[in-house]
Amino acid sequence: MRGNKHMKKTARALLLACLALMAAAGGAGCSINNMVANRLTGDGGAAVVFMSDPDPELVGAALPFAIKMYETLLHMNPTHEGLMFTTGMLFVMYANAFVQGPADMLPFYEWEAREAGLARAKQLYLRGHEIMMRGLEQRHRGFAAAAQSEEAMRDFAPRFRRQDADFMYWAVLSGLAAYSVDVFDFDLAVRIPIWHIMMERVIELDPDRDGLDDFLVLYFASLPEMQGGDVARARHHFARAMERSNWNSTSALVSYARNISVPEQDFDTFEERLLRALAIDPDDDPANRLATILDQRRARWLLDNAYNFFAFLPLPY
Repeated sequence: MRGNKHMKKTARALLLACLALMAAAGGAGCSINNMVANRLTGDGGAAVVFMSDPDPELVGAALPFAIKMYETLLHMNPTHEGLMFTTGMLFVMYANAFVQGPADMLPFYEWEAREAGLARAKQLYLRGHEIMMRGLEQRHRGFAAAAQSEEAMRDFAPRFRRQDADFMYWAVLSGLAAYSVDVFDFDLAVRIPIWHIMMERVIELDPDRDGLDDFLVLYFASLPEMQGGDVARARHHFARAMERSNWNSTSALVSYARNISVPEQDFDTFEERLLRALAIDPDDDPANRLATILDQRRARWLLDNAYNFFAFLPLPY
């Protein structure tokens, strides 16, 4: 039954994709474009199909087509919030899972390919970020001006409501992701306090949103203290993520290992967290099957390359 349901979702997505491309190529009317856009972005849109797929290579090959399809529809419907959100989200998902992830795991002697991959990931993150920021400006006129300074954003933040949390979350995530691959980009660095205000507002408005605690482990553990970093808060959100997932959050486990255990040079906890992540069955959470598989690839790579993160471990021969 689950397989049939997945096949129906996939078939529906492909049919709508074909309709979208035909509409774009044929100059279809606005009402048809909106109908296709509404169907493609309803119930999670393409992300639902992609995130439940067990084959990362298939998804990685398909996502560029999906991104351009959504981008084409967004060009034809520039104020459609569903298209803004889905297009921006797909840019970020693709950059993280299929550009930055593989680049990070390249061996040191392939540094040129690694740098090229990270540079491409940054540009994809920024494309997603720009769309999310544009969506927030459309929802709240004056947001773009407020996003130019910490003081202005602090005054503006109370205007946000719970329904803004999705755009805010992905705007912050994409901006910080772009900065993480190029920490010498000072134009991005100066925006971190502004993004921090936005993220604190997300936590206030929607503290139980799916995936928030998982992300906040990475968020609070990786930021410098003067920019909002707080290891104690990272541990708090790790505990929440584990409780809410019954210890099945591969994302939180991998983030803890990489961003808390490594700086503390705590190899025992590093190893325990990663082995626990590898023991999780991806089919236990079908809706996030793809993320689990990708997290487990990262966990295996971290274990195999632990000597690069812990100076006291012997080098492999």
